[in-house]
Amino acid sequence: GLCCPGRDPACLSVGWRPDGSHGPCYCDQACARTLDCCHDYAEACPVIPCVVSQWSVWSGCAEPCKTTYRIRRRHVIREPRNGGEACPPLEERAGCVEYWTQQGTECKQSLIPALITTGGFGKARKKRAAADGKERAGYCVEFQLVAITPGCLQSHHSYTHWMQYLREGHTVCVECQHPALDSRSLHCYGDGSGSKKNQLLHWQAVGNAQCKGTWKRIRQLDTCSCPSVHSFLFI
Repeated sequence: GLCCPGRDPACLSVGWRPDGSHGPCYCDQACARTLDCCHDYAEACPVIPCVVSQWSVWSGCAEPCKTTYRIRRRHVIREPRNGGEACPPLEERAGCVEYWTQQGTECKQSLIPALITTGGFGKARKKRAAADGKERAGYCVEFQLVAITPGCLQSHHSYTHWMQYLREGHTVCVECQHPALDSRSLHCYGDGSGSKKNQLLHWQAVGNAQCKGTWKRIRQLDTCSCPSVHSFLFI
């Protein structure tokens, strides 16, 4: 009737030992290591491992409009006994970003990665917008480049040469012009509006999926003042 967890010197009985002698023997979990179990310990106190259920489905993001986490859980079906394998973790978390609020409205722009291309396309955009009479007042955002992937230097196509001027620590100007300028929000996606000071924001170069990185928003201006090689456009 004895089956004691852990090491318990009081979990003592008298009976036959595994070596065939008769006398004091133990029925705690430690007896298997100290080799002084009673002869029927394995049958009377079998090792029973923990049994858990399957994982639940993943939950939604813990909070909308933030880089946060989602959760899945499982529960214990049978507790371990007599030195059986312990239960594994019952909860797992994974990174999660939700771009829509619970009311179905879009989150702040700071969460959306910016798609950028060379500012050389800007003049053509302005001419086209002026021709159809739909030009809206744009603006410029200054960013400080924090991190750049090596892929920006590894592409040799003529339309990706502008990416080679991207340098960590440099300040760049990104123009928000029609048609990238959203008519409802009056912002370009990924412009970092609503972001906190020194918050790392993500950007992606159009034309080379391996060229991307992070930057910090400095300020918004009516017009850009960066050199042409450091001037870009929101897409």
